[in-house]
Amino acid sequence: MVDREVEDALTRSFLADLPAEVVGRLRADGERADYPAGTTVYRAGSDPRAALVVHGLLRVYLASAEGRQVTIRYARPGDVLGIAVLVGGPASVGVQAVEPSGLFRISSRTLTAAARHDPRVSWAIAEELNRRLYDTLEQAAVNAFGSVHQRLAAHLLDLASAQQHPAGNLVARISQQELADAVGSVREVVARALRDFRVAGIVATTADSVVILDPARLYAECCGPADL
Repeated sequence: MVDREVEDALTRSFLADLPAEVVGRLRADGERADYPAGTTVYRAGSDPRAALVVHGLLRVYLASAEGRQVTIRYARPGDVLGIAVLVGGPASVGVQAVEPSGLFRISSRTLTAAARHDPRVSWAIAEELNRRLYDTLEQAAVNAFGSVHQRLAAHLLDLASAQQHPAGNLVARISQQELADAVGSVREVVARALRDFRVAGIVATTADSVVILDPARLYAECCGPADL
């Protein structure tokens, strides 16, 4: 039985540009998996795996020895996770479902074998790795040069995701003053930005926390073009 969600995600991904016979083998060898919000899908140092995002929102993050986390990428439907580790081996990153998410697990053996024998597949993987590099540079630009709205949205997603339990609510437990300190602004400016998010239905606020009602829209707020 054809999984229409998987098919739609395939057509939006770089996999759609691979030779038809390779795509057919990937479909046959892969499997669908769904995860509740808050689930850790991949842990640092695990065996290399690749997966197509079918639905939801996931984040790829680095963690320090003290347990602090920083997000290096968000993945949406049509994105493919794990291509870099197929080439370079296990990485010190984790992957977490920010909202309920579905993945189509790609056979690493099938994809790497095709890449070794077909230069078209190798080139498609190289192009995908190049896109991931540019995405990482754009995320770094937002962190360094983004507006208060962008930096605030990114920090709320990072903080709430790090505190989230599987199937739990996405809540950033932090005061407005602490948020201002974290994003390099002042409390009054952060309060106005939070009000904008609240009016738009993206978050709800209490005295010491921010509840994220729409993670996908908050992600869109943090990942637009950076401005000074």
